[in-house]
Amino acid sequence: METEVSAFESSEMVSCLLASTPLLTESWRLCDLASASSFVAELVGSTGYAAFFAAQLEESCAHLEPLPRGLFFPLHHQTDQDEAEEPLMVHSGFLRLFLSIYSTPTFQNQMLSIMQKSKCVVITGYSTGATLASLCALWLLSYLQSISSTLSVLCITFGSPLLANRSLSRAILRQRWAGNFCHVVSKHDIVPRLLFAPQLHSFRSLAADLPNQTKAEILHIVLASLDQHSETSCCFWPFGNYLFCSEDGGICIENVTCVIKMMHLLLSTSSPTSCIQDHLNYGYYIGKLSFQFLSKRSFQPAGVLPDSSYDAGVALALQSSGIACQEPVARPAEDCLKLARPMGRTPNLNCANLAIKLSEITPYRAEIEWYKASCDLSDDQMGYYDSFKQRGASKRDYKVNMNRHKLAQFWDCVIRMLENNQLPHDFQMRAKWVNAAQFYKLLVEPLDIAEYYRTGMHRTKGHYIGNGREKRYRIFDRWWKTRGVQEEEQNRRSKYASLTQDTCFWASVEEAREWLDRVRSENDPTNLALLWESIERFERYGRELVERKEVSKDVVARNSSYCVWVKDYNELKSQVARFCPRFPSLMNGEVVP
Repeated sequence: METEVSAFESSEMVSCLLASTPLLTESWRLCDLASASSFVAELVGSTGYAAFFAAQLEESCAHLEPLPRGLFFPLHHQTDQDEAEEPLMVHSGFLRLFLSIYSTPTFQNQMLSIMQKSKCVVITGYSTGATLASLCALWLLSYLQSISSTLSVLCITFGSPLLANRSLSRAILRQRWAGNFCHVVSKHDIVPRLLFAPQLHSFRSLAADLPNQTKAEILHIVLASLDQHSETSCCFWPFGNYLFCSEDGGICIENVTCVIKMMHLLLSTSSPTSCIQDHLNYGYYIGKLSFQFLSKRSFQPAGVLPDSSYDAGVALALQSSGIACQEPVARPAEDCLKLARPMGRTPNLNCANLAIKLSEITPYRAEIEWYKASCDLSDDQMGYYDSFKQRGASKRDYKVNMNRHKLAQFWDCVIRMLENNQLPHDFQMRAKWVNAAQFYKLLVEPLDIAEYYRTGMHRTKGHYIGNGREKRYRIFDRWWKTRGVQEEEQNRRSKYASLTQDTCFWASVEEAREWLDRVRSENDPTNLALLWESIERFERYGRELVERKEVSKDVVARNSSYCVWVKDYNELKSQVARFCPRFPSLMNGEVVP
């Protein structure tokens, strides 16, 4: 299929949502209320709003410092997968301001209240308060992911300075959170551009009554920094969607390179006075945006539109940005807007293409299912997991192993496309893909565990669950947990599952086998007690899974690793009871000297 031009997918949806609903106007109203205090929360219908107002930064807090791991763990977790990725860094002053607000009982209580009562939470802020809103949204998204909540979060900022480095921008993209952020930037406002200039990182305030010469110097420095901008020269980096607004409308862009370019082009049409005064005009621009959307039928294009619908769309976007066709920056701005429409398949087309590829790999999955069925019926009574772990050099075993690799390549490709925003934003919520990923995980992860222990990787890297599990399985776990649970899934099973529901069960068996071996040679009473505690915890867990029939028949096969472990455990337990009758507490993991 020929390469084609895709639409402004995420940014267009975000801008239409804001312009067609009260979200934008309500957010700005709350920012006005927040001027009396650093933070205010309010429930409007079923939407909860939390607003932050501008606060003064300490002069010494103008550098980048690491983003705390505990409050923002999912972002770090993504970055940890790439050893070449730089640490996640944020502006130290903004981070300390947010942490000071976060630690107050008022903030905790109000956020808990709106989370409990709302269907959607909007975090908003103005000026430096906008960066606090971004940090609050990142914290809330991290927290909601940790508890598998489906509560919607949207962050709307006005005149926000830059917050973080490029690594955090990438981590937000990988988490697919960029669509949760919309930064409203007026045409000439210098504040969102200020931190592109390293010389101005410690600049604390931009008062409207600054001397004209100082304003001109600041504008010159920022324009020069934006003109010479590169990935290595700039510490701070944009993320999310940027809604550039002017008297003529607005244009929303998500491509980071285009965002930076538009910041430069629009600011170059400014003056020393307007670049600071425009920071105070957001209320006016928001009113214009809402009015223009409601009266869009009366919108008149400037001049004759091109015949091509694509070129006409770019021309209208240029006009909405407040750039006249005769201005020197018009042509570069037009090129920038065209660049914002990435060449290639749209996410929906990518998704359709993946669906075709999914059907093409079905035979590989079917052959593994057949292999499992034959293992379950085999006379050796070893089961699926142990048969693959102890496999020989037969053609059948080789083919199953190759199919395992082919399926892994397909699903890793899906994850990469998802992280690069090449798939629809609701992809991981679509039942077709959630169910397909879950079935793949249930069927194939036991084979990955078998290969991990067959090759002795646990001896060099550690046990599978903490050290060897592939990222795709952790992602599929999250998809499955956040799906809507159907009523029939809660019914008690009357027969064994076709596939063991805990895909890491066999990794737990391997750990439990090691614990039994260590018990036989351990002399330290404290360590021995801990080992018995772990062993008995696993024994209870495995027994409950079997009783609930949440395991496949291969788990209870006579010669499976699990049944052999249960037999060894019972024998060891009886030996301890027989040779240590004076110490019955030993059976509970306690050693009495």
